[in-house]
This record gives sequence, structure tokens and C-alpha cells, in this order.
Amino acid sequence: MSRILPILTVVLAIISIWYGAAVPMNTAWEVDQAARAGVPAPVGMDLVAATLAQDRPVLPAPHQVAAELYKSTFGLKVTSPKSLIYHGWITISATLVGFAIGTSFGILLAVGIVHNRAMDASVMPWAIASQTIPILAIAPMIIVVMNALGVQGLIPKAIISAFLSFFPVLVGMVKGLRSPDAAQFDLMKTYNASAPKVLWALRLPSSVPYLFASLKVGIAASLVGAIVGEMPTGAVAGLGARLLSGSYYGQTVQIWAALMAAAIVAAGLVAIVGAVERATLQRMGYREGAR
Repeated sequence: MSRILPILTVVLAIISIWYGAAVPMNTAWEVDQAARAGVPAPVGMDLVAATLAQDRPVLPAPHQVAAELYKSTFGLKVTSPKSLIYHGWITISATLVGFAIGTSFGILLAVGIVHNRAMDASVMPWAIASQTIPILAIAPMIIVVMNALGVQGLIPKAIISAFLSFFPVLVGMVKGLRSPDAAQFDLMKTYNASAPKVLWALRLPSSVPYLFASLKVGIAASLVGAIVGEMPTGAVAGLGARLLSGSYYGQTVQIWAALMAAAIVAAGLVAIVGAVERATLQRMGYREGAR
């Protein structure tokens, strides 16, 4: 209960602010409609009720988003083109493939950087520079190049996801692989351990907590990459496509429901990584709070 209460307090505060913002942002439309109809504009609670029940509000009320989210998730068949489960699975597929690619690439680069000074001096600055490029600018370029090569569908989106997810893994793994202190390295030298042995017996186990911290960031970034990758392609499926279709037709409630679905997916993926982290560290003998 001590953990749930602060969370509920924050959620209630956000919902209160949300409702408070929805009324003034949607008032202009009610006033305009009343003026066009030649009738007095609603006031007081009538105005509040009207602003919170518009079909295409500027800012949908929380209950409208919740109703659309429930309808799109549980009120439709999974195979329906309006089902958020259908769109979510397509986005999750690209996210997981891109996350696997980005994680593998980040770990391999980190191992190379730690063991090779030339890579440390040359690769790391380029990896940092790559993250200064806006993903909205590079995503269409990747899509166009992949299409020219005859590659469409999941792979281009996965590459964009990998582009965003590899960097946190790279930075975290470099930090983790370098985390053992000098005494531990000296001990390995007394055993005449080779570099691969030091990597396997000392560096990798020490890097596991850093790796999982990076994976939590990477999986969320990978989801963002998958959603962004769906937008320049004119995709008809995926959470990004759902956002686009909502913007085309002015369906703000649909847009917000898709955003909430993406947030729920991100939270779920991070929670899964966290569960794997706890199980792994417990098996390795790490104690809670000792990290």
C-alpha cells in the first residue's frame, strides 16, 4: 500500500490537470458553434459538460480516451483493422526485432571499444554523433534506401528501432565492462588470465547490472523507433499508422487512445526487462539494494 499510494496520488493529479485543461481548450468550439446557430453559448456546468463530450475535441477528456481505448482493445476482433491489439502487435514485432539487433550491435561494439584503443578513439565519437541526428530526418532516408533495395515491411522499421536502441546499450556496456576495480584486474593477472578469460569471468558478470539498466532505456527507445518508422511509409498497420489515420481525419480521441496504447506497451516491455533483471541478478547472487 505504501508503494501504491504515491502512484495513485500522481495519477489523480494528472487526471485532474487533464480535465482542467480540456475545458478551456474545447470551449472555443462550443462558443463558435453557438454563434453559428444563433443561440446563446452554454455557460457553467452546461459548458463543462459540452466541452467534455465533443466528438472531435482539441483535447479529449480522460474518460473519452479510456472509452476509446477499451472499445479498440476489447470491443473489436483482434484481426480488425481498428483493433489496437492488431496494430500493437505489428509495432511490437518491429520493436523486438530492432531491439535484438540494436542490443547485439551495442554489446559487440562495447567489447571492441573496451579492448581496442583505436576503436575507443574512433567509434565512440561517431556513435555519440549518430544520436544528434533527428530520427524524424533519418527515418525517411532509411525507408527510401531499403525500398530501393527491395526490402519492405518489418525490416526497415526494425533498423530504425535498432538505431535508437543500440546507443544506450553501448554506453551502459562500456561503463559496465570497465566497472571492475584495479585490484580485481591485478588478481586476474596473477592467474595469468587471457583477455577473453578476463572478459568472460570478470568484465561480463560485472557489467550485467549496467546492461539491464541500459536495456530498459533501449526497449523504450526501440518502440519509439518502430512507431516513427511507420509514419513515413504510409503504413496501414501499426500504432504509428493508427496515429497517422487519426491525424488525417481529425480523430483526436483515436490519436490519444493510440498514444495511451503505446505508453502501456512501453511500460509492459520495460516491466518484462525488469523481471528478467531481477531473476538474473538473484541467480547471480546480487542482493536487492546492494547494487
